[in-house]
Amino acid sequence: MLQLQALHHIAIISSNYKKSKRFYTEILGFQIDREVYREARDSYKLDLSLNGQYIIELFSFPSPPPRVSRPEACGLRHIAFKVANVEEAIANLNAKGIFPEPIRVDEFTGKKFTFFADPDDLPIELYEI
Repeated sequence: MLQLQALHHIAIISSNYKKSKRFYTEILGFQIDREVYREARDSYKLDLSLNGQYIIELFSFPSPPPRVSRPEACGLRHIAFKVANVEEAIANLNAKGIFPEPIRVDEFTGKKFTFFADPDDLPIELYEI
């Protein structure tokens, strides 16, 4: 029987590597573990961690196709991050020019959450713990 242990990473392809690198590091606060340029592919690969945990591989490729649709399409719906206080997280994002959707409340848990998008319109959720 297959026994998964944990999520290893999330792979994201960006349309503008410099812009996405800034977004994930300077706005969301990810740390750079390793950055590699692969000349044969004309591609960057950036390994990002959060609080010491490797989470995101950020790629650049020449002319990637755009995301097909919003979160309700088949496939990956969104990525979500835990926060201690949604209002404080939104205030921090607002100060950096990022304006999430209005806060919602999970009808099953009573917890607050909100969504915003990365530079390529990938939906990102903040979920209050």
